[in-house]
Amino acid sequence: MAMLYRLLTGEDTSAFCHKVSDALAKGWVLHGDPAYAFDQSTGVMRCAQAVTKAVEAEYSPDMKLGDQ
Repeated sequence: MAMLYRLLTGEDTSAFCHKVSDALAKGWVLHGDPAYAFDQSTGVMRCAQAVTKAVEAEYSPDMKLGDQ
């Protein structure tokens, strides 16, 4: 069994919320609080949310985490 970690990032829009909701629907669990930062180069707020998931597989760096 392996514990996987992903950091989801994106602009602070509904698309980011859907990205996190999709991960939760696939069994990922929120890990910690979300983070927000202003991106001066694009003039938008960006957010990040860490998620984790236990899987019945051995971890390998070539795993496609989004497919787990």
